[in-house]
Amino acid sequence: MPMSRKIELSFVVPLYNERQVFPQLVQRLADTMAAAAFPCEVILVDDGSRDGTRALIEETCHADSRFRGVLLSRNFGHQRAVSAGLDHARGHCVGILDGDLQDPPETLLEFHRKLREEDYDVVYGVRQRRQEWPLKRFCYWAFYRLLRRLATIDIPLDAGDFCLMRRRVVDAIANMPERHRFLRGMRSWVGMRQVGLPYDRPGRAAGRPKYSFSKLMLLAIDGLLTFSEAPLRIATWFGGLVASGAFAWAVYIFVWRLLGDASDLAGFATLACGMFFLGGIQLICLGILGEYLARVHNEVKGRPIYIVDRRVGFEASDQPAQTLEPAEVAM
Repeated sequence: MPMSRKIELSFVVPLYNERQVFPQLVQRLADTMAAAAFPCEVILVDDGSRDGTRALIEETCHADSRFRGVLLSRNFGHQRAVSAGLDHARGHCVGILDGDLQDPPETLLEFHRKLREEDYDVVYGVRQRRQEWPLKRFCYWAFYRLLRRLATIDIPLDAGDFCLMRRRVVDAIANMPERHRFLRGMRSWVGMRQVGLPYDRPGRAAGRPKYSFSKLMLLAIDGLLTFSEAPLRIATWFGGLVASGAFAWAVYIFVWRLLGDASDLAGFATLACGMFFLGGIQLICLGILGEYLARVHNEVKGRPIYIVDRRVGFEASDQPAQTLEPAEVAM
């Protein structure tokens, strides 16, 4: 695409029901592009919004040619919406930021200077202070440390999707075929030269968070199961531990019976407790196996990562190779 050589920096912004924050977001992005000394573009990805965000994206793209809209056919989830934006971005460098302005757009210019001056491939943000309630901060803190301990690759602590990547890293991520997307892990898996820069993560500029606690838990499970086989090994080790304990208990009962004083060890309560305990362990292990099997099932089906309803602000020469007509699909 000839135009891609003229774009230095692409901003990828996934949006889901962000009508309240949208005017501030567009103004901050426009100010950031005005402060940059190079050509920029913004890829606004609508992830099936139902509050009028889609109409605002179309209006903005028609008014300013630097903004381009990718409107998905339904809500596919944050990680897949970001993947759609990466597929459509044309810049030599591509930045990812949330649409709620908790990731300051202006900080991406600092990332760009760091990347260009010191020849890095990825510059990612390391969250320092969060404007969130204490339990949620603790859950984030615990998740990143658990993931780092269990993952087979080195995933940075307290680093989300907010980052700037060179084109070759973006292309490497776009060519990964998996459908359970955990982009901060995929970014780490690519490797190359990466560095983290600390920043303060403010609260939302407007509106309510779209990532509920249950969605955050699903994202955490995706991260753990996608980049670690440790849960399977833990289930095996725990099963062996329980079996060893049961064997030791049986030996204990046998010895006491030989001594003729096992009346206090027998009884329905002891048996029921052991049965329920073993049954719970079995269900947990089956659940872990089921989670991995479900991911294999989804991969085997080969369904697309997302489906594009339509694009706004793109020319015919800007169509990504991954999409197909009439329903534009990315595998």
